Amino acid sequence: MPEPRPAPEHLVDRDPQVTPQQMAAALVPPPQFAQASFASYRPDPEYASQAEVRDAVETFVTTVPEPAKRGLFGRKRKEPEVPAKSGVYLDGGFGVGKTHLLAAAYHAATGRKTFGTFIEYTALVGALGFQGTVDLLRGTALVCIDEFELDDPGDTMVMTRLIKELTETGTRFAATSNTPPGALGEGRFAAQDFLREIQAMSDRFDTMRIDGLDFRRRAVDESASVVDDVPAALAAVSRPGGPARVTQDDFRSVVAHLASVHPSKYVALVDGIDAVGLTDVQAFTDQTDALRWVALVDRLYDAQVRIVASGIPLDTVYPDVMLEGGYRKKYLRAASRVVALTRAEEVPRAS
Repeated sequence: MPEPRPAPEHLVDRDPQVTPQQMAAALVPPPQFAQASFASYRPDPEYASQAEVRDAVETFVTTVPEPAKRGLFGRKRKEPEVPAKSGVYLDGGFGVGKTHLLAAAYHAATGRKTFGTFIEYTALVGALGFQGTVDLLRGTALVCIDEFELDDPGDTMVMTRLIKELTETGTRFAATSNTPPGALGEGRFAAQDFLREIQAMSDRFDTMRIDGLDFRRRAVDESASVVDDVPAALAAVSRPGGPARVTQDDFRSVVAHLASVHPSKYVALVDGIDAVGLTDVQAFTDQTDALRWVALVDRLYDAQVRIVASGIPLDTVYPDVMLEGGYRKKYLRAASRVVALTRAEEVPRAS
């Protein structure tokens, strides 16, 4: 006799509590990139930069940096005032494999290493304090930062200081973003008031541009999938080894709930879920709500949680006035990801 299917849960009932220790332990690649390697990266032959950047990142992460040169009596030899390049920065559009290469760098690196999104590192600073985060990460050989985006001056200052202090103790960095480091923060706050901090940070990276098409949209229609009956569609979701674990909520209720949960907890918010059901999806009218939704989409995508939704397609929830602003690339990244998640036939998971 088949095992009875459990009733859908509700995201709005979830209020995860995450300790700083759990946040630090979670600084590893998401499950879908647990086996990512340079060998498994498939560059598009139409775009030579993809193979070139793959090889450059592999060389960076597998090359042991030379120790500082020392002069007579063991003193460090004075060098010209040229910023040391302590990291690689992968700049490119959506779906060209930047996160895959970042995870491959993590797996190929020796020594202590961490992997997290930009927001996870800033949340760690919020939980441990700046010096506590420096103490935690000091001695790390490689720090991988995904989705590097500066949305406010505070984040700019924190990440500049963190990179500077860790660089001085030998830590190297690999980062990805849809924005070149010199343009971080552009159009979002008074970036001109923080140019020195932004420039100091970008000077520490070798920027590598990856061209190409979004692989998530190469073989699918341009819009996210919409269903008429969310409960029925959720009932058809399966997982290897037993019934799927799903949630069902009104879209506006989920958006309202996100305001009460810090984005650093969104990973725990969707932990263990196979599919998220959303009814009556509507366009955003508030940019803060839209940005919280983007952060949740990123975590759903990392965990490869299927989305089943009714209402308007989830890639059309951002009005033109938002898409014309400084967060355009964030919204387009989220739109790309929901196309993939709403069209997934089944999200394979271990039982």
